[in-house]
This record gives sequence, C-alpha cells and structure tokens, in this order.
Amino acid sequence: MLVFSSLYEDKTEWGDRVGWIYGSVTEDVVTGYRMHNRGWRSIYCLTKRDAFRGSAPINLTDRLHQVLRWATGSVEIFFSRNNAFLASKRLNWLQRLAYLNVGIYPFTSLFLIVYCFLPALSLFSGQFIVKNVNATFLIYLLLMTLCLIGLAVLEVRWSEVLLEDWWRNEQFWLISGTSSHLAAVIQGLLKVIAGIEISFTLTAKAVEDADDVYAELYLVKWTSLMIPPIVIGMVNVLAMVVAFSRTIYSVAPQWGKFVGGAFFSFWVLAHLYPFFKGLMGRRRKTPTIVFVWSGLIAITLSLLWVAINPSSGPADSVAGGSNFEFP
Repeated sequence: MLVFSSLYEDKTEWGDRVGWIYGSVTEDVVTGYRMHNRGWRSIYCLTKRDAFRGSAPINLTDRLHQVLRWATGSVEIFFSRNNAFLASKRLNWLQRLAYLNVGIYPFTSLFLIVYCFLPALSLFSGQFIVKNVNATFLIYLLLMTLCLIGLAVLEVRWSEVLLEDWWRNEQFWLISGTSSHLAAVIQGLLKVIAGIEISFTLTAKAVEDADDVYAELYLVKWTSLMIPPIVIGMVNVLAMVVAFSRTIYSVAPQWGKFVGGAFFSFWVLAHLYPFFKGLMGRRRKTPTIVFVWSGLIAITLSLLWVAINPSSGPADSVAGGSNFEFP
C-alpha cells in the first residue's frame, strides 16, 4: 500500500530545469543556488505550527562533526562551479553576497586561529599586540568595538532571542571556527590540491545510563577536532602564568601592561568555557590522550616561539636592576 509519494520533479519545469541536486553534503544550498542562478524566485514561508521537525545532536562531539559536515560542504561549493563568483547576471547582488558567504565562511577560521594565539604571544614576548599605542589606534579600536556592539544589538532585536542565547552562539562560533571549520578547510585543500581524502573520525562510546533521557548530553567521545581548542586554551593559560610570574618578580612590575595583555587571553578563554565544560562530561572525566596531545602541542608551540623571538629589552633586564642568569 502506498502511503506517501512525491512526484513534483516528474514532467514539471522544476524537474526539467533544476530538480533536487544530489551528491553534495549541502545539497539544499546547491539546489537553492542553481535555482536562483536560473532566475527563479523563492519565498520564505513561516507557519504558526512547525512545518518540519527533526533531531539534532546534543553532545559536544556529535555537534562538532555536524558542523564539520556543513563546513566541508561549503568548502566543496567554493571549489566547484557553484561558486557565486561564477554566477550569472540573474543572481542579484544580495543573493550573490549571501552565497559567497556560504562558501567563504570556513576560511575565516585561519584568521580566527591567529586571533586566538595573538594574546598569548603578546604575553610571552612581553610586548603589546600593537607596537605603538596612540590616539589613532584607540579611536579605531573604539569605533570597531561600537560597531560590533551595535551589530550584536541588531541581531538580538531582529531574531528576538535572549542575550544569553546570543552569547552562547558567539561562544560556539569560536569553538567551531577553531575546530570544525579549520578541519573542513584542511580537508578541502588536501582534496583539491593533492587529491587526498581524510576524515576526522571519532570513537563511539556507549551511553551508560539508558534510563536518563539526557544521558547522551554528557557523552564524551574522542575526536581529533578537540585538539585545536584545547591547545588554544592551554597556550593562553600558560602565557598568563608566565606573564604573571615575570611581572610579580620584576623589580619594577608593570601591572597595567600585564592586565591589558591578560584581558585578551581571558576573552578567548571565556569563549571556550562551554567547550571545556562539555569536554568534562557528567563525571568530569576526559580521555587522557586529549590532554597528552594538547599539552605536547602547547609546549612545542611555546618553545618554538621562544626560539624564534627570544625575549629582549625590558623582559630581560630592568632599569636599576641586575640581569639574572639561570643555569
């Protein structure tokens, strides 16, 4: 007995000219792009009752892998003929901008990684991120901050979400940007340039409490996507400890300089807080291999930075004091 069937693609203009695009992780985006690229129009329909409902991953690992699939699909779109740069004139500039954003956003992870490590490098070197802090720099910084605050207010007002929900979204944007988005870019570049296909697999772990409906929420499964955010967190914490020790044992401690540098590292760690909370799970246990690999990478990056840019000037000596040498 036939319960349900859909023949909207058969013998219709939609089926002949566009149809549903298969063979892509983000087939909905590709379908929409080709539809708009041919001059078709779409209307956003919001019903009082939910038209469709589905399930979504609730634990940290599955969520990261879901975002990885989406980001991988966007990278594939960027390196395919569905790139908005190659679109026809039928695609208006707002649509072109939207589809460009879909294909480009995973690549912002490269700049985000640099942003997350800059505060730590500043604390390690004893120098501020900007060499000369003048009135022009402070004005630019103030204007950018006001623009970001205004954008956040508009997002909250337009989407009618609570400020706490908006902040959680900002936190996960940094978490996914330094893990899933970065992995998608590496995966896409290796596939396009070298023809190498890699996958960031995870090790499944059985749910211990089957009676608890939220048992999966506390499930911790190892995945290599966890390494970059943990390394970022450990490097920033290590940099704050080093900078604090250097300041407190200095003959002329510059606490203002330390607080200014530590604030940016603390800001990065504040964004990563839900990640570390989810990493611990219900029993506050995390696979040892996570900390081993992350610790080794954090120490290696710290030593590499010291070797490339050894401390000099005020970091090594202070006016009126002596140089201390350790064996």
